[in-house]
Amino acid sequence: MKKYTSASTFKSDRHSVVTIGTFDGVHIGHSAILKRLVETAKKEDLDSVVLTFFPHPRMVLQQHSEISLLNTIDERAQLLEKTGLEHLVIHQFTHAFSRLTALEYVRDILVNGLKAKKIIIGYDHRFGRNRTANIENLKEFGLTYGFEVEEISAKELDDVTISSTKIRNALNAGDIETANSYLGYNYMLTGEIEKGKALGRTINYPTANLKLKEKYKLIPKNGVYVVASIIEGKKIFGITSIGTNPTVGGKKRTIETHFLNFNKDLYGKEITIEFLKHIRDEETFDSIEELRQEIEKDEKKAIQFLNQRE
Repeated sequence: MKKYTSASTFKSDRHSVVTIGTFDGVHIGHSAILKRLVETAKKEDLDSVVLTFFPHPRMVLQQHSEISLLNTIDERAQLLEKTGLEHLVIHQFTHAFSRLTALEYVRDILVNGLKAKKIIIGYDHRFGRNRTANIENLKEFGLTYGFEVEEISAKELDDVTISSTKIRNALNAGDIETANSYLGYNYMLTGEIEKGKALGRTINYPTANLKLKEKYKLIPKNGVYVVASIIEGKKIFGITSIGTNPTVGGKKRTIETHFLNFNKDLYGKEITIEFLKHIRDEETFDSIEELRQEIEKDEKKAIQFLNQRE
């Protein structure tokens, strides 16, 4: 799969079939649309293209929007590549771009930029300045510029919306198993390991503090989870605590992972943690010793869960 930072940098010798959307999560609800895109490209000898936008339009048009996304833009690209997609165009969304008329958008982005011969799009798709144009307008442009418009049904779009809603609700409730079942893969967080207060070391449970680069990434509900990471080429399991460390009067929300059977220095390294199971919600304990005992129970529960998976 080839990636492009704008429609103007797109290069291909053939015409393309294009679908447009956020594709946040690249979950099972998206699969039918992406499968149709890839199959159409093969059948009609066209290039398959996904046009997506970054930053998310709400981040640009609503400055104080507290939007949370299921994927970082890098994760989205990695997941889309697995679908067999040939070209991913991540077009920068700006105020200037939002002011393009429907004609300018179709002519300059879809036709001249992406060489669209076919566009697979939702029945409720809106585009152009103030989102005034609809799919019927797109079909009219198709007659002028020589491309066909194929409509994505209400049911398929409902599948996307329902899946996205269930994933977000599940993650906000700590229900990792449900979220993963709708994603079709394990929910993940990626970041750099930074120095923390080193409280874990004092109770024999050293932790790696994960600092996320992207503030818009959705973080699951505060609590304790079984996780997996690939470190130095090996799959390492652990328990991750998300929360404010209320037992020691913490205020800042942190993501701390105690890796099982692993105790190397990870400071400054970028790692990804995949969420496998929720163990318990965040709790406040009366003493550090009570906290240590609870972590010991968490570790036993994690090991029991992992043994059952084998």
